[in-house]
Amino acid sequence: MAEKDLNLIEHLEELRKRLIITVSIFLLSFIIGFIYVEDIYKWLVKDLDVKLLVLGPSEIIWIYFMLATVIAIAITIPVLAMQIWLFVKPALLENEVKATLAYIPALFLLFLGGLAFGYFVILPMILDFLLGLGEGMFETTFTAEKYFGFVLNMTVPFAILFELPVVTMFLTSIGIINPFVLQKLRKYAYFVLVLIAVTITPPDFMSDFIVTVPLLFLYEISISLSKIVFKRKQRREAKSEQEVIGE
Repeated sequence: MAEKDLNLIEHLEELRKRLIITVSIFLLSFIIGFIYVEDIYKWLVKDLDVKLLVLGPSEIIWIYFMLATVIAIAITIPVLAMQIWLFVKPALLENEVKATLAYIPALFLLFLGGLAFGYFVILPMILDFLLGLGEGMFETTFTAEKYFGFVLNMTVPFAILFELPVVTMFLTSIGIINPFVLQKLRKYAYFVLVLIAVTITPPDFMSDFIVTVPLLFLYEISISLSKIVFKRKQRREAKSEQEVIGE
Protein backbone atom coordinates (compact mmCIF):
# COMPACT_ATOMS: atom_id res chain seq x y z
CA MET A 1 0.00 0.00 0.00
CA ALA A 2 2.82 2.36 0.92
CA GLU A 3 4.56 1.58 -2.39
CA LYS A 4 1.38 2.43 -4.33
CA ASP A 5 1.07 5.71 -2.44
CA LEU A 6 4.69 6.49 -3.23
CA ASN A 7 4.16 5.79 -6.94
CA LEU A 8 1.09 8.02 -6.94
CA ILE A 9 3.03 10.85 -5.29
CA GLU A 10 5.84 10.47 -7.82
CA HIS A 11 3.37 10.61 -10.70
CA LEU A 12 1.70 13.71 -9.26
CA GLU A 13 5.09 15.38 -8.80
CA GLU A 14 5.99 14.56 -12.40
CA LEU A 15 2.64 15.92 -13.61
CA ARG A 16 3.16 19.08 -11.57
CA LYS A 17 6.59 19.55 -13.12
CA ARG A 18 5.21 19.18 -16.65
CA LEU A 19 2.39 21.64 -15.94
CA ILE A 20 4.78 24.22 -14.50
CA ILE A 21 7.00 24.01 -17.60
CA THR A 22 4.02 24.34 -19.94
CA VAL A 23 2.48 27.29 -18.08
CA SER A 24 5.87 29.02 -17.89
CA ILE A 25 6.36 28.73 -21.66
CA PHE A 26 2.83 29.99 -22.24
CA LEU A 27 3.41 33.06 -20.06
CA LEU A 28 6.78 33.78 -21.68
CA SER A 29 5.25 33.41 -25.16
CA PHE A 30 2.37 35.66 -24.13
CA ILE A 31 4.80 38.38 -23.07
CA ILE A 32 6.72 38.08 -26.36
CA GLY A 33 3.46 38.20 -28.32
CA PHE A 34 2.31 41.22 -26.32
CA ILE A 35 5.49 43.07 -27.27
CA TYR A 36 4.96 42.42 -31.00
CA VAL A 37 1.18 42.91 -31.12
CA GLU A 38 1.47 46.21 -33.02
CA ASP A 39 3.43 44.60 -35.86
CA ILE A 40 1.01 41.66 -36.02
CA TYR A 41 -1.98 44.01 -35.99
CA LYS A 42 -0.62 46.03 -38.92
CA TRP A 43 -0.05 42.84 -40.92
CA LEU A 44 -3.59 41.58 -40.24
CA VAL A 45 -5.33 44.81 -41.30
CA LYS A 46 -3.08 45.81 -44.23
CA ASP A 47 -5.55 44.49 -46.84
CA LEU A 48 -8.72 45.40 -44.96
CA ASP A 49 -10.90 47.86 -46.92
CA VAL A 50 -12.81 49.21 -43.91
CA LYS A 51 -11.70 51.28 -40.96
CA LEU A 52 -11.54 49.75 -37.50
CA LEU A 53 -12.75 51.81 -34.57
CA VAL A 54 -12.40 51.42 -30.82
CA LEU A 55 -15.17 52.55 -28.51
CA GLY A 56 -13.07 52.70 -25.39
CA PRO A 57 -9.65 52.02 -23.87
CA SER A 58 -10.72 48.54 -22.78
CA GLU A 59 -11.06 47.45 -26.42
CA ILE A 60 -7.41 48.32 -27.07
CA ILE A 61 -6.15 46.15 -24.24
CA TRP A 62 -8.58 43.39 -25.30
CA ILE A 63 -6.98 43.30 -28.76
CA TYR A 64 -3.52 43.12 -27.22
CA PHE A 65 -4.55 40.24 -24.97
CA MET A 66 -6.39 38.38 -27.72
CA LEU A 67 -3.55 38.51 -30.27
CA ALA A 68 -0.91 37.73 -27.64
CA THR A 69 -2.95 34.74 -26.44
CA VAL A 70 -3.21 33.24 -29.94
CA ILE A 71 0.54 33.62 -30.40
CA ALA A 72 1.19 32.05 -26.99
CA ILE A 73 -1.08 29.09 -27.77
CA ALA A 74 0.68 28.46 -31.10
CA ILE A 75 4.11 28.49 -29.45
CA THR A 76 2.99 26.43 -26.45
CA ILE A 77 1.36 23.59 -28.40
CA PRO A 78 4.62 21.73 -29.29
CA VAL A 79 5.88 22.32 -25.73
CA LEU A 80 2.65 20.91 -24.28
CA ALA A 81 2.88 17.92 -26.63
CA MET A 82 6.48 17.32 -25.55
CA GLN A 83 5.54 17.46 -21.85
CA ILE A 84 2.69 14.98 -22.39
CA TRP A 85 5.08 12.72 -24.28
CA LEU A 86 7.67 12.90 -21.50
CA PHE A 87 4.97 12.13 -18.92
CA VAL A 88 3.75 8.97 -20.70
CA LYS A 89 7.19 7.96 -22.02
CA PRO A 90 7.98 5.51 -19.16
CA ALA A 91 4.86 3.50 -20.08
CA LEU A 92 5.78 3.28 -23.78
CA LEU A 93 7.76 0.58 -25.54
CA GLU A 94 11.05 1.56 -27.16
CA ASN A 95 9.62 1.63 -30.68
CA GLU A 96 6.55 3.57 -29.47
CA VAL A 97 8.81 6.22 -27.94
CA LYS A 98 10.37 6.99 -31.32
CA ALA A 99 7.08 6.80 -33.21
CA THR A 100 5.15 9.13 -30.89
CA LEU A 101 7.96 11.69 -30.79
CA ALA A 102 7.31 12.42 -34.47
CA TYR A 103 3.82 13.67 -33.63
CA ILE A 104 5.10 16.75 -31.80
CA PRO A 105 6.23 18.85 -34.81
CA ALA A 106 3.13 17.64 -36.69
CA LEU A 107 0.88 19.14 -34.01
CA PHE A 108 2.53 22.54 -34.42
CA LEU A 109 2.40 22.45 -38.24
CA LEU A 110 -1.25 21.37 -38.28
CA PHE A 111 -2.19 24.13 -35.85
CA LEU A 112 -0.57 26.69 -38.15
CA GLY A 113 -2.22 25.00 -41.13
CA GLY A 114 -5.63 25.28 -39.46
CA LEU A 115 -5.05 28.96 -38.72
CA ALA A 116 -4.00 29.56 -42.32
CA PHE A 117 -7.02 27.66 -43.68
CA GLY A 118 -9.41 29.63 -41.51
CA TYR A 119 -7.76 32.99 -42.23
CA PHE A 120 -7.05 32.71 -45.96
CA VAL A 121 -9.96 30.49 -47.07
CA ILE A 122 -12.91 30.59 -44.67
CA LEU A 123 -12.62 34.17 -43.38
CA PRO A 124 -12.58 35.97 -46.78
CA MET A 125 -15.41 33.83 -48.10
CA ILE A 126 -17.73 34.47 -45.15
CA LEU A 127 -16.71 38.13 -44.75
CA ASP A 128 -17.44 38.84 -48.44
CA PHE A 129 -20.80 37.13 -48.12
CA LEU A 130 -21.81 39.18 -45.08
CA LEU A 131 -20.61 42.47 -46.58
CA GLY A 132 -22.46 41.63 -49.78
CA LEU A 133 -25.71 41.35 -47.83
CA GLY A 134 -25.36 44.93 -46.61
CA GLU A 135 -24.01 46.47 -49.82
CA GLY A 136 -25.98 49.59 -50.74
CA MET A 137 -27.83 49.50 -47.42
CA PHE A 138 -25.23 50.36 -44.80
CA GLU A 139 -21.99 52.26 -44.40
CA THR A 140 -19.61 49.56 -43.21
CA THR A 141 -17.54 50.39 -40.15
CA PHE A 142 -16.22 47.77 -37.75
CA THR A 143 -15.08 48.11 -34.19
CA ALA A 144 -11.72 46.45 -33.67
CA GLU A 145 -13.15 44.24 -30.93
CA LYS A 146 -15.97 42.91 -33.13
CA TYR A 147 -13.71 42.37 -36.13
CA PHE A 148 -10.98 40.50 -34.30
CA GLY A 149 -13.58 38.52 -32.37
CA PHE A 150 -14.95 37.46 -35.76
CA VAL A 151 -11.45 36.58 -37.01
CA LEU A 152 -10.89 34.53 -33.88
CA ASN A 153 -14.08 32.54 -34.45
CA MET A 154 -13.10 31.85 -38.06
CA THR A 155 -9.55 30.66 -37.37
CA VAL A 156 -8.96 29.16 -33.91
CA PRO A 157 -11.65 26.42 -34.18
CA PHE A 158 -10.02 25.21 -37.41
CA ALA A 159 -6.55 25.37 -35.88
CA ILE A 160 -7.73 23.14 -33.02
CA LEU A 161 -9.72 20.74 -35.20
CA PHE A 162 -6.81 20.35 -37.63
CA GLU A 163 -4.97 18.69 -34.72
CA LEU A 164 -7.52 15.85 -34.67
CA PRO A 165 -5.65 13.39 -36.96
CA VAL A 166 -2.37 13.64 -35.05
CA VAL A 167 -4.06 13.51 -31.64
CA THR A 168 -5.97 10.44 -32.79
CA MET A 169 -2.78 8.75 -33.96
CA PHE A 170 -1.02 9.51 -30.68
CA LEU A 171 -3.90 8.23 -28.52
CA THR A 172 -4.12 5.10 -30.68
CA SER A 173 -0.39 4.46 -30.38
CA ILE A 174 -0.55 4.53 -26.56
CA GLY A 175 -3.69 2.38 -26.46
CA ILE A 176 -6.24 4.92 -25.20
CA ILE A 177 -8.48 4.70 -28.28
CA ASN A 178 -8.74 2.55 -31.40
CA PRO A 179 -10.38 2.93 -34.84
CA PHE A 180 -13.35 0.77 -33.83
CA VAL A 181 -14.27 3.24 -31.07
CA LEU A 182 -13.98 6.13 -33.52
CA GLN A 183 -16.26 4.34 -35.96
CA LYS A 184 -18.87 3.72 -33.25
CA LEU A 185 -18.74 7.40 -32.28
CA ARG A 186 -18.93 8.61 -35.89
CA LYS A 187 -22.57 9.77 -35.83
CA TYR A 188 -22.05 11.65 -32.55
CA ALA A 189 -18.81 13.18 -33.87
CA TYR A 190 -20.56 14.24 -37.06
CA PHE A 191 -23.29 15.92 -35.06
CA VAL A 192 -20.75 17.87 -32.98
CA LEU A 193 -18.74 18.91 -36.06
CA VAL A 194 -21.86 20.04 -37.93
CA LEU A 195 -22.93 21.97 -34.83
CA ILE A 196 -19.52 23.69 -34.71
CA ALA A 197 -19.73 24.56 -38.42
CA VAL A 198 -23.24 26.00 -38.10
CA THR A 199 -22.24 27.99 -35.01
CA ILE A 200 -19.21 29.72 -36.53
CA THR A 201 -20.71 30.46 -39.97
CA PRO A 202 -23.47 32.79 -41.22
CA PRO A 203 -26.97 31.33 -41.43
CA ASP A 204 -26.85 30.16 -45.04
CA PHE A 205 -26.55 26.64 -46.40
CA MET A 206 -23.54 27.23 -48.65
CA SER A 207 -21.31 28.59 -45.87
CA ASP A 208 -22.37 25.78 -43.55
CA PHE A 209 -21.63 23.21 -46.26
CA ILE A 210 -18.21 24.62 -47.16
CA VAL A 211 -17.10 24.60 -43.52
CA THR A 212 -18.72 21.27 -42.59
CA VAL A 213 -17.14 19.20 -45.38
CA PRO A 214 -13.49 19.79 -44.32
CA LEU A 215 -14.36 19.00 -40.70
CA LEU A 216 -16.04 15.69 -41.60
CA PHE A 217 -13.13 14.92 -43.92
CA LEU A 218 -10.72 15.47 -41.04
CA TYR A 219 -12.64 12.98 -38.90
CA GLU A 220 -12.55 10.34 -41.65
CA ILE A 221 -8.82 10.92 -42.11
CA SER A 222 -8.42 10.47 -38.35
CA ILE A 223 -10.17 7.09 -38.51
CA SER A 224 -8.01 5.94 -41.43
CA LEU A 225 -4.78 7.01 -39.71
CA SER A 226 -5.93 5.38 -36.47
CA LYS A 227 -6.39 2.10 -38.38
CA ILE A 228 -2.85 2.29 -39.75
CA VAL A 229 -1.35 3.01 -36.32
CA PHE A 230 -3.49 0.32 -34.67
CA LYS A 231 -2.41 -2.37 -37.18
CA ARG A 232 1.26 -1.43 -36.78
CA LYS A 233 0.86 -1.54 -33.01
CA GLN A 234 -0.70 -5.00 -33.20
CA ARG A 235 2.14 -6.27 -35.43
CA ARG A 236 4.77 -4.90 -33.04
CA GLU A 237 3.07 -6.49 -30.06
CA ALA A 238 2.76 -9.84 -31.87
CA LYS A 239 6.42 -9.70 -32.83
CA SER A 240 7.43 -8.92 -29.24
CA GLU A 241 5.38 -11.86 -27.96
CA GLN A 242 7.03 -14.20 -30.47
CA GLU A 243 10.48 -13.02 -29.41
CA VAL A 244 9.59 -13.64 -25.76
CA ILE A 245 8.29 -17.13 -26.57
CA GLY A 246 11.38 -17.83 -28.67
CA GLU A 247 13.63 -17.01 -25.72
